[in-house]
Amino acid sequence: RTAEAAVEHTSEGHVLLPPESRPSLRQLARRYHPDRYRPEPGDGGPGRTLRHAEEAFLLVATAYETLKDEETRKDYDYMLDHPEEYYSHYYHYYSRRLAPKVDVRVVILVTVCAISVFQYFSWWNSYNKAINYLATVPKYRIQATEIAKQQGLLKKAKEKGRSKKSKEETRDEEENIIKNIIKSKIDIKGGYQKPQIRDLLLFQIILAPFHLCSYGAWYCRWIYNFNIKGKEYGEEERLYIIRKSMKMSQSQFDSLEDHQKETFLKRELWIKENYEAYKQEQEEELKKKLANDPRWKRYRRWMKNEGPGRLTFVDD
Repeated sequence: RTAEAAVEHTSEGHVLLPPESRPSLRQLARRYHPDRYRPEPGDGGPGRTLRHAEEAFLLVATAYETLKDEETRKDYDYMLDHPEEYYSHYYHYYSRRLAPKVDVRVVILVTVCAISVFQYFSWWNSYNKAINYLATVPKYRIQATEIAKQQGLLKKAKEKGRSKKSKEETRDEEENIIKNIIKSKIDIKGGYQKPQIRDLLLFQIILAPFHLCSYGAWYCRWIYNFNIKGKEYGEEERLYIIRKSMKMSQSQFDSLEDHQKETFLKRELWIKENYEAYKQEQEEELKKKLANDPRWKRYRRWMKNEGPGRLTFVDD
């Protein structure tokens, strides 16, 4: 059928248009557009009034949207051949209408890259804050200054400052020298450690299969060595069990002092009973410290006498 003939037969509920009828569809859309249509004497068919022109325009627009794409055209042909699959047709129609126009994989990749960039700069900001703080601690500042003097770095900065730079610029350069020495000599662990590219989300996702395989192999070795063969735990395995009992992450556990880890090993905290006894001791010790803390005493006195929900007019 031609495009116009199809519109004239829409009362039967069929719009059967081949792809080559698109120019005719555009002409019909221009003809029956509500803003442009002017009924003429002798007009017949669905376009004889403005209301019928609007209906014809909607049908033409729907036909064009359906037939312009090969996939939607296949769905339409399938609908004509299988009219009994009513809900399936609705699902296919709205899934195509509401499907995102941009590839989801591209969106996910861009999102992961953006998060990784934010992570990288955020971690560098935290690391620089930690270095700036350590540069104000007398213990580290004095050591860094002594190392700078031994290497002659401060002397060179002062000699350069006499000829070209002002006192403020020389002071800033000396401060940067001290900070660089602290960076090279100190090993910060935990949340303020130096950022590593492998810790970013993007690289974690890329290396996820490798990490899963490594963990699977490590777990199998653990089961074979300690559950089946009954070997004794080594120092690394003992520290791992202690860390899991304390519910600490690897970075948190690494930030502990070496003498604390030695204490854990001496008390054999990888054994469940020993760890429970140690945990009870720590809780009792914490209660004693809080009981003797003046600020905690004031807080308990305030909670007992005043409380957070009581309105008072006491000046202090």
